Amino acid sequence: LGRILPGGAKGPGLFFTVPCLDMIRKVDLRTVTFDVPPQEVLTKDSVTVAVDAVVYYRIYNPVVAITNVEDADRSTRLLAATTLRNVLGTKNLSDILSERDSISGMMQTMLDEATDPWGVKVERVEVKDVRLPVQLQRAMAAEAEAAREARAKVIAARGEQKASQALKEAADVINESPFAIQLRYLQTLSTISAEKNSTIIFPLPVDMLTQFMHRKPSSTSISAIHSSTASAVELGGSGEGGGNNSSDSSHGRASASERQGLGVPPPARRFQVGGASSTPPSATNEAFAV
Repeated sequence: LGRILPGGAKGPGLFFTVPCLDMIRKVDLRTVTFDVPPQEVLTKDSVTVAVDAVVYYRIYNPVVAITNVEDADRSTRLLAATTLRNVLGTKNLSDILSERDSISGMMQTMLDEATDPWGVKVERVEVKDVRLPVQLQRAMAAEAEAAREARAKVIAARGEQKASQALKEAADVINESPFAIQLRYLQTLSTISAEKNSTIIFPLPVDMLTQFMHRKPSSTSISAIHSSTASAVELGGSGEGGGNNSSDSSHGRASASERQGLGVPPPARRFQVGGASSTPPSATNEAFAV
């Protein structure tokens, strides 16, 4: 009684047993999976978390699993729960959240060494979920949001710094060449004209205005103006005089256009009224005969 029959464990097939004397124990040699219940763990940095896991194991020696331990399955489950608490108690919260693979490997090694005398082989351990208290979740979310905002501000500041440097270099290049300034001005006008604006203001460069303001007429133009203003147009008389009047009138119009181009005001014309000539109160470009 209490002894294993000669030959050890039997494989599949037909067996004969003595009733009331022999007892059959069946052992499943396939891989078994079970969930470790959520464990309340106090981490190294004094944070309470609830962690659960899943364990994969199999019995590779059924004789040892029957003779060395009363219930290999239940013993493996309890050992997995205690091992999970022991491993997580030596880790910080940040390590638990970021190093799940290393924690799983550590648990697998510890469980495999502890269950080897029972004929059990732990094949794999996975940490499933890490649940934090609600208050701690809010605090961590606020901290993460503040860190993201700080990084965003740093990135934006660096971008503005690079943009300012690029603008400074572009301004230096434009200042070295006046043609570049004119080209930039034309590009700006082209951009404004492409838009549908009701009112467009075109700022003129100061150097263009100063050129027109300081420009003086030549001596030849001034002498031509004086010669044209010296002629008087007399209306009335014979047909020959009428021909002279027409030629003088055309000459007077040409002189007026020339004077207008040079910025000189037109001279006053004389016209004859009833045989007596007089000067009108304002200068006109035409002569009238009454």
